[in-house]
Amino acid sequence: MPQDSSQRVGGAAPHRVVVIVDENSNPFELGCATEVFGLRRPELGRDLYDFRLCSPEPLTLMRDGFFTLTGVGGLEAADSADTLIVPNRPDTDVPRRPAVLGAVRRAHERGARLVGFCSGAFTLAEAGVLDGRRATAHWQWAAAFRARFPSVRLEDDVLFVDDGDILTAAGSAAALDLGLHLVRRDHGAEVANSVSRRLVFAAHRDGGQRQFIERPVPDLPEESLASVLSWAQERLDAPLTVSDLAEHASVSQATLHRRFRAQLGTTPLAWLTGERLSLACRLIERGETRFDVVARLSGLGTAANLRGLMRRRTGLSPSAYRHRFGLRTGERSPAPAPAPDATSPSHRTTTST
Repeated sequence: MPQDSSQRVGGAAPHRVVVIVDENSNPFELGCATEVFGLRRPELGRDLYDFRLCSPEPLTLMRDGFFTLTGVGGLEAADSADTLIVPNRPDTDVPRRPAVLGAVRRAHERGARLVGFCSGAFTLAEAGVLDGRRATAHWQWAAAFRARFPSVRLEDDVLFVDDGDILTAAGSAAALDLGLHLVRRDHGAEVANSVSRRLVFAAHRDGGQRQFIERPVPDLPEESLASVLSWAQERLDAPLTVSDLAEHASVSQATLHRRFRAQLGTTPLAWLTGERLSLACRLIERGETRFDVVARLSGLGTAANLRGLMRRRTGLSPSAYRHRFGLRTGERSPAPAPAPDATSPSHRTTTST
């Protein structure tokens, strides 16, 4: 249900997310957008977004006529969006309606953030807003996309692409990854983790991970990475190395690399660094102001290493991140997991290698 436009958070209108639903749109990605941006968040004590649906027709047949959408506003709702999620459809060769493309262009011209899930990249490209920009789409449409839109810098081997004011996701589950990335960008890692827990979904998969995972379900239970991932997450403050992970998993480093690539689409070191940075962000959000302590507790070693990683991964310095996402007077942190004990003998300042 759309939130009341009169609702206010902190005295200002909440960020408005509008989804355009058009003929033959995919319902899965619409469900992802609704789950991430549309649900009320009583566990956080506030709602994160003002969420709206709109359509160019009073009655919209979705995905081969299996679903019918009625009772939503017209396209004029797109003109008030802070973030506009564009339509996607499986028949990518069918031209988008001129009215829809016009709404996308107007949103882009006034500085709204544009999001395309799966084949939504075709809508953005057809509207002309992706020329010279980075984007991704589902791998099965990569050749067709490049043939139609050669001026777009398509990256067909990643989960999602964040190109600033235009973001695209590869398809299906990657829509959840991008949605959580946006929540993290807007509200910080702690809030994004809370949303992911409610979704019972992985808290963070980096956009640079491959969208096509060779073997997402291990053939044998003992090949699962679940045990070693859980073990490492409980010891992020320790000087863990890839060798340590391999030893715990009772495999060679080469085998561990193959399993990470096959099951997670990333390397052990990249995963470990991402987990440590996520912990560092949560510590800052919970009120830790000493960045050397944050670096030590998260296993990143030094404040200088923390600053470099945060700038590369979030675009913000630790100070700027604290100013944007740190707790303010009267606010409460949403059900955090326990932070590592600073007195624990496992704490060292060695960084991962």
